[in-house]
Amino acid sequence: MSVDSDGTEDAGWDVDPEDEQGVAVLAALGRQLRAWREEADIRAPDFGREIGYGEDLVRKVEAGKRIPRPEYLDRADEVLRAGGKIASMKADMEQVRYPKKVRDLAKLEGRAVEISTYNNHNIHGLLQTPEYTRALFRTWRPVYTPDEMERMLAARMARQSIFDRSPAPTLSFVQEVVTLTRPIGGTMVLRRQLERLLEVAQLPNVEFQVMPTEVEEHAGMGGRIQVLKFEDGTAVGRSDGAFYGRPVSDPKQLRILELRYGIIRAQALTPRKSLAFVEELLGET
Repeated sequence: MSVDSDGTEDAGWDVDPEDEQGVAVLAALGRQLRAWREEADIRAPDFGREIGYGEDLVRKVEAGKRIPRPEYLDRADEVLRAGGKIASMKADMEQVRYPKKVRDLAKLEGRAVEISTYNNHNIHGLLQTPEYTRALFRTWRPVYTPDEMERMLAARMARQSIFDRSPAPTLSFVQEVVTLTRPIGGTMVLRRQLERLLEVAQLPNVEFQVMPTEVEEHAGMGGRIQVLKFEDGTAVGRSDGAFYGRPVSDPKQLRILELRYGIIRAQALTPRKSLAFVEELLGET
């Protein structure tokens, strides 16, 4: 989060200039907000003071160069007496406030009736706590700016709405032991993360398994694997160690990923033993 030149907290995110959809949506929003403000005969500096933000942010939003946070639109709606018409734009902002690649992934996850994923380096994003995610992002290079950090964190947490879907999708996770023991963010962050895993692992639509380090013949040595299946019978998959890491939807290629994932599940601890393993780790952490 940045700060305006007048010292007011700049509550929003920069738009990716390569995100054509986001740029178009923001430009339209900005024009509407400016039209509402000018029709109310309120100058930009005065409007900023009334809604609690700086003039710089007002002009950036109206120019389509800044993604406003939901509370910005709520205040604008109140001050301009728009009767909810401006606040209703939050749905559009929800579509562009996150990076395009994250939106695309969230759309796929939102459509999926079955998700199978093997993770060998980090805990899967759908399972992460906010504290773990933030600590994980701090390890990435080049370093995220505070603005990028908040935007990416919000995007990852939003994806977890998948657990509230009805009917619930079938979710299968296999995690390497190292992902459960590396203290990303420190001991307390790891403890809360393990507690979160125990919560999710006990959901009726979730199968959670741990891959022991001592497994000699390991079908997942090629790296991460993820397969998403949809209601119409189609699917999409991706693996670090297959097809140059690109997403695939061809049935022959998907069968290879499913074969590897099936063997990985067979080599991993059972869900019951995996739950006990995580409980033991939590007790030792």
